[in-house]
Amino acid sequence: MIKSLSLLTRKPGMTVEAFRKVWLEEHAPMVRSVPEVRRYVLSFPLAEPTRPDVPTPEVRCDAIAELWYADMASLQKVAASPAMKRVTDNGAKYLGSIKTFVMEEVGIIR
Repeated sequence: MIKSLSLLTRKPGMTVEAFRKVWLEEHAPMVRSVPEVRRYVLSFPLAEPTRPDVPTPEVRCDAIAELWYADMASLQKVAASPAMKRVTDNGAKYLGSIKTFVMEEVGIIR
């Protein structure tokens, strides 16, 4: 299973509440319509715990979006699709920044 994990930051001037509402009510249904996406999870920060024994870099993050795909070929097919272009165009209206990682998930505890 391949996962795309994105750290999302809202545009300046947009409230946390407005960003969350748009992402859940407008953006998520668009992602749901992309058939190759096997799973979609949004996570919203509640707290930023630190560890005194490890340096903590400053990272601004208003949400984390996780999209699962069967394999890299599926991810690449979706990335080139008109359906995902609509999704990314919609996201661009609200995002101040995005950092995405393509990852292979290895389940340890299920």
